Amino acid sequence: MLLQYPDEQLLEARSEVAQAVRELPASYEKGCLERFCEHWLTTTATALQQAYVETFDLQRRCGLYLSYYVDGDTRKRGMSLLRLKRMYEAAGLIKEEGELPDFLPLILEFAELAPAGYGRQVLTEYRASLELIRRSLRAKHSPYLHLLDAICHDLAALNPLQQADLVKLIREGPPSEQVGLRPFAPPEVMPAMEPLP
Repeated sequence: MLLQYPDEQLLEARSEVAQAVRELPASYEKGCLERFCEHWLTTTATALQQAYVETFDLQRRCGLYLSYYVDGDTRKRGMSLLRLKRMYEAAGLIKEEGELPDFLPLILEFAELAPAGYGRQVLTEYRASLELIRRSLRAKHSPYLHLLDAICHDLAALNPLQQADLVKLIREGPPSEQVGLRPFAPPEVMPAMEPLP
């Protein structure tokens, strides 16, 4: 909920949400949520909305669409989105209209509803994406870092393959489509065209 755009309905529920956080059992994650709520409760609605847009909508490395970092805007991403959608349907999660299935708040909702282990599996699959967002939020000194810290705390550390993926992602950005962008081979390997009669 806290990673969604702070619309009027969510802002009206701020005190109630913060109270629910205070009632959680003591844990590292609770401390992270409390630190975020301190900021959330003491910042004006307009400032929260502006900061959300500037952080998640205008910063490429902070976007909350996790498959984008793994697949970029490629055909492969379409398959990843379809797989997530089918997983949600199997778990009984009704996806909000307008949101892609790889939107982090939806993945977290799935993790809550899914049979044991499935939610963690999806989050682990996107561990490099989560770490990129987390590092970007840290660099921006964003209060949203507390929420990513809470999410990542109980996940396994990056394995060597995920670490390599993260380094590549930081260096090169998400993958781009390479297939089908050039309809013909370079001119030097194309046969000479006969002039039309």
